[in-house]
Amino acid sequence: MATITLQHLNFNYDGQAPLFDDVALHLDTSWHLGLVGRNGRGKTTLMRLLQQQLDYTGQIHVPVALTYFPQPLPDPSQLTLYALQAANDFEQWQLVREMTLMGLDPDLLWRPYQALSGGEQTKVRLALLFTNTEAFALIDEPTNHLDHASRQAVAAYLKQKSGFIVISHDRDFLDAICDHTLALERQKISLYQGNYSVYAQAKAQQDAQEQAEDQKLRKDIERLKHTAAQKNQWSQSRERDKYGDRHVKGSGAINNTGFIGARAARVMQKRKNLEHRMDRELAAKEALLQNVETVAPLVINTVCDHHPVYVHADQFQLSYADQPLFAPVSFDVTPGDRVALVGPNGIGKSSLLQALHQRFTGSSQGILSHPALKFSWLAQQTRLSGAISDFAAAHHLDYQALLNNLKKLGLARTSFTTPIEHLSMGQQKKVALAAALVTPANLCVWDEPLNFLDLDNQDQLAKSILSSKPTLLFVEHDQAFIDRVATKVITLTPAK
Repeated sequence: MATITLQHLNFNYDGQAPLFDDVALHLDTSWHLGLVGRNGRGKTTLMRLLQQQLDYTGQIHVPVALTYFPQPLPDPSQLTLYALQAANDFEQWQLVREMTLMGLDPDLLWRPYQALSGGEQTKVRLALLFTNTEAFALIDEPTNHLDHASRQAVAAYLKQKSGFIVISHDRDFLDAICDHTLALERQKISLYQGNYSVYAQAKAQQDAQEQAEDQKLRKDIERLKHTAAQKNQWSQSRERDKYGDRHVKGSGAINNTGFIGARAARVMQKRKNLEHRMDRELAAKEALLQNVETVAPLVINTVCDHHPVYVHADQFQLSYADQPLFAPVSFDVTPGDRVALVGPNGIGKSSLLQALHQRFTGSSQGILSHPALKFSWLAQQTRLSGAISDFAAAHHLDYQALLNNLKKLGLARTSFTTPIEHLSMGQQKKVALAAALVTPANLCVWDEPLNFLDLDNQDQLAKSILSSKPTLLFVEHDQAFIDRVATKVITLTPAK
């Protein structure tokens, strides 16, 4: 197979620190390569560089045609087939072939693309990606919006393909499909033969070794400082002995000054040697822990309310074009509940949240009610723009509290002045999430909060929820996250 080659690659966005500094890589196009790293480390940027969409210095040689997911669609209001044909050149039978391999109903092609669920949109665009069987695929976050069954179906589908690079923050998904892993860490890029678990194990061992070495160096440096201070104190006292008593009759100081001075000089030299050794130890310590990731707990601005029930649903049902999305459902959300709304892709989970927000455009039956509450909304897809300071002012958010959570989420200070639309999708999601966290709220209503978040941030968010205990109604497809934070699960089932 062909090899993608990068030599002396350098790239940075204007006003920001370099993302890539003299990078050299050789990537075989037969690999199923997982591209991993914290948000903002340059994963999507690397894919854009491979596609020659950004200016850089160095050399990038790509000997094959490339296809990219997610493809931009000029008119998502069209029927799915026509919307996809406007984005790429293919025959209908080629798309149907890929949809069938993925277990996807070809009838979706005759529904408006924008009427499909997020998971259905993801799958048809993945099918579009592989209509060109000769191209090498670059796949950016394919598991967003996919339920567990769909992730398994997509994983089985991708395992059949010849080669690709995939960005994902779902470790189980990466383990299922990848045979190589490229990790963009804080100060280096590492290539591993194996899936995500192979990388994670090697990274954990390296971090543990560096932390142990760091502790040892800390102790050595403290010991050397103490010894150096003692020797400095002794040499200074000898200097006083040498000159301080020379006029005292019978002291003998004058006769002993040569011996005292020579000994003090030896001690002084030992102290200088200790200082040089400390400098070497400190330099060695600075080289450690550069790639160890640390996260701090987030602040969730929860506000108590006197109402005993925040959301009441009684035989509630939504319909779109006279087709019920799910069977009638009844539930209550009371203060302190963390309610997960689950069900397969396309069943109407996001639509129910939209109905709560009075943004659903279809029809409804039954009762869905709530008292006058302060809500924290987090949409499934974020489209933010402008400066972060302007965004905070427009939404009446505490700017410093917003920046504080953004720092804890790992957004670099240099990104605070970057227009939001120029940030990576993961960084944009962090802005939306930080805004939801600092919004004073009785009830948090979050639609797929883990989308685009790296694994460290996912764990950070779960720990913060468990600590702050907000009242929460949320949609999420990550079962481990649901098991960890939900106090109640509401399952939507297909309408009869």
